[in-house]
Amino acid sequence: MSRELPKTYEEFRKDFPELAEAYDALGKAAHESGPLDQRTRELVKLGLAIGARQEGSIRSHTRRAVEAGVSREDLLQVIGLAVTTIGFGPTVATYAWVKDELAGR
Repeated sequence: MSRELPKTYEEFRKDFPELAEAYDALGKAAHESGPLDQRTRELVKLGLAIGARQEGSIRSHTRRAVEAGVSREDLLQVIGLAVTTIGFGPTVATYAWVKDELAGR
């Protein structure tokens, strides 16, 4: 899985270093604030990204979930659970984005 970050994201971090540092600290605090393991946290974060229909977050948390040991089948179940909440069309879009990431695009 590629961990290359979008160029715009990297440029934003360069232009706003204090904001980027604060954002990183917030993310670390959120991850360390409870008992969930990394695998579970990534499944939850993927579900939240799907519900918010955030393509970049869906792609990122797919990669992170795989790195945390989440299987393809588990990812597909998370996508399947979305259909009755966000609808068929958005779920199919999510499916496409997750499959792209699984294929290493």
